[in-house]
Amino acid sequence: MAAATSGAMTFDALRGRRPEVLADLMDRHGLEIQNVAYLILRDWAMAEDVLADTLMVALDRGDTLRDEAALRRWLLRIAVNRAIDARRSSSRVVQLRLVPDREARRTFDDDRIALLGAVERLAPRMRAALVLRYYADLPVRDVAEALGTSGNTIKTQLREALAQLRVTLGEADDFLEDRHG
Repeated sequence: MAAATSGAMTFDALRGRRPEVLADLMDRHGLEIQNVAYLILRDWAMAEDVLADTLMVALDRGDTLRDEAALRRWLLRIAVNRAIDARRSSSRVVQLRLVPDREARRTFDDDRIALLGAVERLAPRMRAALVLRYYADLPVRDVAEALGTSGNTIKTQLREALAQLRVTLGEADDFLEDRHG
């Protein structure tokens, strides 16, 4: 009961644009917002900036939020939009090709690095859809709402993103097999 009451207090404080709500939003949603931003941007400092921007926008526009149940989705939508904007405006793009320096068999870390590299090559909106659907575990309709598009567009983006990942990861498998085997 205390969590529900605390959530209602957070919602009321946000709607009242009271600055003390920032600490509660940070505690409840900060890590997820920052992780979503990081998965889009692949830069922790920029993800921290997106988190700060998201919380400030939430405070500034909190009075427009009508549904307490939509708070998480609303915050993630703000964060994704900020991350995509930051990605577009970022003038520094560094592409590194990771080359394993050992002759050992593939490890979990190799697979993780290959997956993160493949996700990084996706278009920002496609990456955002993928992160919201599979990392934040939002249903397609919530991803669509967060990205301001239709569910069918999200389904298409997810299908294309997964197809691109399969191709890219297939190439990574070939690369790793050439190196190791």
